[in-house]
Amino acid sequence: MEPLEEPARHAARPLGLPALKALSHPLRLQLLEMLSRYGAQTASGLAERLGESSGSTSYHLRQLAKHSLVREVPDKGNARERWWERPPGPITVGPESRQGDAATISAARIVARQFEQNRAQALEDFLRFGDEALGADWMDAAVLNTSNLRVSREQLADISDRVVAFLGDIVEEYRDIGGPDARPVQMHFNAFPLVDPGHPGTAGTAHQEKTT
Repeated sequence: MEPLEEPARHAARPLGLPALKALSHPLRLQLLEMLSRYGAQTASGLAERLGESSGSTSYHLRQLAKHSLVREVPDKGNARERWWERPPGPITVGPESRQGDAATISAARIVARQFEQNRAQALEDFLRFGDEALGADWMDAAVLNTSNLRVSREQLADISDRVVAFLGDIVEEYRDIGGPDARPVQMHFNAFPLVDPGHPGTAGTAHQEKTT
């Protein structure tokens, strides 16, 4: 199973074909990514961040909402400007997607590939802009870790399960602590502060994620 993101401890939601097709549009996956990283935002705020029109982001947010991938924030905003958020809980592109029909498999591949491209871009932004945007203290707190070994499929599954569980315990410990200097952090494991090239000095909402 390959979790896309896990904002909170809830039962994982495997994505079926309708939701996968809804997410296979690159802008929709970017919208989900921005809400996961930086918390609730408006369509116009997301448009500014992504260099899109507010009409386009508003339309695609509504399409995502049809599949409960995003939702309106209750008691926030007004008739002209609605706020949107990522519902809590992980969504997964797992074995059930890879064993489906041709359309499901194709949509799952598109979503997984685009998500990986977004993740690689986040790391690239950190490496390219981190020193200037964050400073030495934040850069020193980050880690980019690679380990190489030879294992069987069963051993790899055991390692994966144990690492995910271990990281999950740590993430839960720190999830709501925040603080005045908190900023979004992403862990692969690599673990590094997120840098938004369009808003390099903006910490955004302290919203931790786990991806594997």
